[in-house]
Amino acid sequence: MNDETTATGLLGPVIMLAGGGTGGHISPGLAIAERIRALDPTARTIFACSARPIDASMLSESEAEFSAIRAEPFSMDPRRLIRFLVGLRRGRKDAAALIRKCRPSWVVSLGGFVTPPVVAAARNAGVPVLLVNLDATPGRANRMVARFATRTVSAVPVPSIPNFAREIIGMPIRRIAIAPASAELCRAELGLDPAVRVLLITGASQGAQSLNELAVQLARVHSDRFRDWQVLHLCGANPLGGVARYERAWRESGVRAAVIPFMHRIGLAWGAADLALSRAGASSVAEAQANQIPTIFAPYPYHQDLHQRENAMPLVLAGAAAMELDQIDADKNMTGLGNCVLDLMQSAEKRYAMRKALQLMPPPDSAEQIAEFVLRGRAFRSSVATA
Repeated sequence: MNDETTATGLLGPVIMLAGGGTGGHISPGLAIAERIRALDPTARTIFACSARPIDASMLSESEAEFSAIRAEPFSMDPRRLIRFLVGLRRGRKDAAALIRKCRPSWVVSLGGFVTPPVVAAARNAGVPVLLVNLDATPGRANRMVARFATRTVSAVPVPSIPNFAREIIGMPIRRIAIAPASAELCRAELGLDPAVRVLLITGASQGAQSLNELAVQLARVHSDRFRDWQVLHLCGANPLGGVARYERAWRESGVRAAVIPFMHRIGLAWGAADLALSRAGASSVAEAQANQIPTIFAPYPYHQDLHQRENAMPLVLAGAAAMELDQIDADKNMTGLGNCVLDLMQSAEKRYAMRKALQLMPPPDSAEQIAEFVLRGRAFRSSVATA
């Protein structure tokens, strides 16, 4: 296969997936790319992503084709606003060159600051755009892109903008995010004791410093509560004090723990877990639901509207998950988040009730629907009635 043939897409359709900046944008795109290639092995997928290291790491690990777009996040800070405007211009230039080279039949926009310049370039080139909104509260980029998209669907209901999307289709989930084996086998592969229950602590792709600090506090103050548990702590790539700090904290407390910065094979982590403490990004919520793991969700606390709450709320209302606000300070978090974690660790009955509620909720994966639409024009099937 020579480069010219690949670039012009003569062997099959080319689908461009735009988005990035966090794993919550990249993971759904990889799920869609998986299904596109499964449905049509001649198809080519290429990611127009951000220049952040997490994008390159995840896409390289998955052997995905990608090209970084020199966009910058929006900000009202004067210096950052200038960078945003310069990035918008550069991003449109990068995206236009990539579209000319690849000649995609569709651009699938997945959210994040990289998408407005890509969608603008696609519109100028006459390439149709499918916006796949991934959050219960659409971000600024998605609200902008929706004005120009050929079709807009949403993974989850959008209560604040009822008519934002034509269909609610569920979250695209990578196969690698689903537990590949029994809990015992997943634990063994991770170097954990196969016979001991596991608490999973995860801040998603970028980690969560406040959850890391809460973990240290729990280990220090309540090590006796972990007697029948072990911990799988996904602390993020660059945590405060480094990975060694958390390894030392668990070790000194006498709690069995594996501390890992980031897991590409996140299905192993969910498969090993009996209980999880997690951020409430849409992908994290969908993965907990798909793997049927009782989870305490701690929405990202630095958004003014705390919009991650909306992602987890359907599970909470169904009795399938718990949610506590992240107070950021470790001592303050001990009362809400900490007590919730300890309570569920001690109550097999509550964990069982959550699992039973999760079993009644259908898997949210929509990656195949999206692949069928961009490849074959097949109609979407709403999983939830829209207003």
